[in-house]
Amino acid sequence: MIETLKSNLIISCQAPSDSPLHNPNIIAAIAKACVNQGAKGLRIDSPSHIKAVKKLLPDIPVIGLWKQMGLNSSVYITPRFEDAIAVSEAGADIIAIDATLRNRPNGENMAEIIANIKENLGKPVMADIDTLENAIEAQKAGADFIGTTLYGYTEATQDLIPPNFEFIDKLIKTIDKPIICEGGVKTPQEVRKALDLGCFSVVVGTAITGIDLLAKKFTDVTK
Repeated sequence: MIETLKSNLIISCQAPSDSPLHNPNIIAAIAKACVNQGAKGLRIDSPSHIKAVKKLLPDIPVIGLWKQMGLNSSVYITPRFEDAIAVSEAGADIIAIDATLRNRPNGENMAEIIANIKENLGKPVMADIDTLENAIEAQKAGADFIGTTLYGYTEATQDLIPPNFEFIDKLIKTIDKPIICEGGVKTPQEVRKALDLGCFSVVVGTAITGIDLLAKKFTDVTK
């Protein structure tokens, strides 16, 4: 199943928690619309949404995560092993975690979480990284995929704008794991460029499914 992701598009189907779209059945419907148009994989947040998507689309690979805010940590993408357990039990085929070396809510470290996921849950891990150094550490820890998800979104990279194709090229030449381009991809041309560089696959979210943010962008110019 996971091999079908190679050289293909993964669409992230998520919605802000205060959006009327933040409903498992609606997210599943959006996911099905994306698959109907050729998406080969999905990235889904939270156990309830993952369950709904897998029920509707059992044969489509799902990268699952659980965004946990308010835990007194800047790490929020599947920050604890207990969150990974819930994501796994919901049916995710790959578990995405924040793979930076920042402090986590309960003192676990990135390497421990990756090891526990692989040994106790038997699921591949997508390591969401922000820097080359953290990508190297995630590879050492046993991550199966390295994603550029957090480039531009952490304290260390907040002044950088994704996607950075020079950074992606450096990752591909340095890391001996499949690289998934994610973050800031806005056009079909950028998807093609990432694949031509050698990325395993590309994740697009807001540019396709971010209805709330896209609507706001257009309405803002009318004010």
